[in-house]
Amino acid sequence: MKYSLPKSERLHAEKSIKELFEKGSSFFLYPFKIVFWVGEGLEESPNQVLFSVSKKKIKKATGRNFIKRRLKEAYRLNKSLLPPAGLLLGFIFVGEAGMSFAELEPKVKLVLQKLPNELSKNLGKHDSKN
Repeated sequence: MKYSLPKSERLHAEKSIKELFEKGSSFFLYPFKIVFWVGEGLEESPNQVLFSVSKKKIKKATGRNFIKRRLKEAYRLNKSLLPPAGLLLGFIFVGEAGMSFAELEPKVKLVLQKLPNELSKNLGKHDSKN
């Protein structure tokens, strides 16, 4: 398992981000709101992730960047918990400023463990609509 987070695994395309927030599903697990979507035609591509920290919650850019660095590191170390399914994933941080890596990493692990269950629920909803 490679423990890297190359650009191909980061969600940066404006079109993909727009799709994620328009078509995606979400759930809340403190200190995150998680938005996820499995895009059509993305099954062969790697999972892509986006990290967002609210300017309203954490005023200073240095504080926001501090949290994002810790989130990226926690995700990078635990991304093997996710199935490789072409998933678009957004971590929106809604917690308090100053959370340490020791507090964030277990929460990221919980999210990554809960995500396959949420995906199967979400796929079941879409199948019943068709």
